[in-house]
Amino acid sequence: MKTLITNARIISPGVDIAGGSVLIDGKKIAAVLMPGETAEADKTIDAGGAMLMPGFIDIHSHGAGGCDTCDCKVESIRTIADCKMKEGVTTWLPTTLTLGTNTLADVCRVVKEYAESPNGSKTPGVHLEGPYINPKQCGAQNPAFVRPADFEEVSMLNDIYPVLYISMAPEMPGAVDFIAKASAIGITCSAGHSAASYADFKKAKAAGLKHLTHFCNQMSPQHHREIGLVGSGMLDKDVKIEIICDKIHLCEDMLNLTFTNKDISQLIMITDSLACSWMPDGPGQLGGLPIIVKGGVARLESGNLAGSTLRFAKGLKNVQEITGKPLSELVKATSWNAAQSLGLYDLGKVAPGYTADLVLLDAEYDTVMTIIDGEVRYTA
Repeated sequence: MKTLITNARIISPGVDIAGGSVLIDGKKIAAVLMPGETAEADKTIDAGGAMLMPGFIDIHSHGAGGCDTCDCKVESIRTIADCKMKEGVTTWLPTTLTLGTNTLADVCRVVKEYAESPNGSKTPGVHLEGPYINPKQCGAQNPAFVRPADFEEVSMLNDIYPVLYISMAPEMPGAVDFIAKASAIGITCSAGHSAASYADFKKAKAAGLKHLTHFCNQMSPQHHREIGLVGSGMLDKDVKIEIICDKIHLCEDMLNLTFTNKDISQLIMITDSLACSWMPDGPGQLGGLPIIVKGGVARLESGNLAGSTLRFAKGLKNVQEITGKPLSELVKATSWNAAQSLGLYDLGKVAPGYTADLVLLDAEYDTVMTIIDGEVRYTA
């Protein structure tokens, strides 16, 4: 079946076309048409001038709609995937917490079951946030389950369903060797919940470390005598950094500083959303730890931040308003960069031959429509 989307502002890496059209043939994009050009199709959708972008890729999201990945229920994964789809996220990595081996194995099983018959956003793999973190940098992770890096454990989990991404502390004993082994089998390793020095970072990078998890949060800060992971992320030209763009985890000035000084090809927007995303304020829990959500901000009883309630497109809106950077550049950080890093090479562009994972946004960055594998899955 061929579908033609007309009257769209097409935004893709390096592209911003007002009044353009996109032809979808089956699951793929067949053509991008300039204003005035047309093509035959079985179905036509008038975008009404809305922004048409590559579907967002959220590599770090724990939950939404009152459900958490670590509920270990396929119904929870379906609820989260439905919420993410309504945000314009077409691909996401269900993200775990620092929990026991059996729980993590159960997560992999239910994500696999969901992936066999998805109703919302696609889940090509999971993101293990912990348990191989620094106990002094737990943040909202449960310290009771922190343990040394264990490649056999991850291999077992990866055999159940692909582990595409691991957030861990590279300074801990055995971590560098683990990074080398995990990288060799295609797992992206990211430094997070870590007190690593710049020297630690360089050793980990040489072993295969590629990312930094939720930049500036629960990581060693930049200091004029030791630049830590924050300074490492700004200085290094290769490492990609995750950013929660809710103006809470990073203030507006820090977001501006980062997007101004770090190459856009190395930035990846995430939500780090919790079960309380898409839910009203009130009490909740995260990995067995009580949290409270007030004014859309999730915190532990200690007052520490605990993930976010951010909806993906609002992060993009925040960054565009703060930095003034063109959307044709910023969309690299919403899908293209993540796709390239994870080896999802058919995603992240509105261009012929790419999978037709697309989102239509109105002027307020609210989702108008989400298209996954060429099929309209959500309409506002």
